[in-house]
Amino acid sequence: METGWRKSSHSGAINDEACIEVAGLIGGIGIRDSKDPDGARLILTGDRFGWLLRWIKVSSSDRFRPCR
Repeated sequence: METGWRKSSHSGAINDEACIEVAGLIGGIGIRDSKDPDGARLILTGDRFGWLLRWIKVSSSDRFRPCR
């Protein structure tokens, strides 16, 4: 059972940026492309999702920027 997909508040309603959505799913936390909601999904355990968020936050690279 899905609890609903959520997109970042930094993501505009109409834009050309690549954004993701996340949702609590049976078996973990789902991540999908907001422009392809019926496409592939990555499902991570809560621990792995937390690791991913920490890695993104500490990354000093410009490749991660909020969708606007």
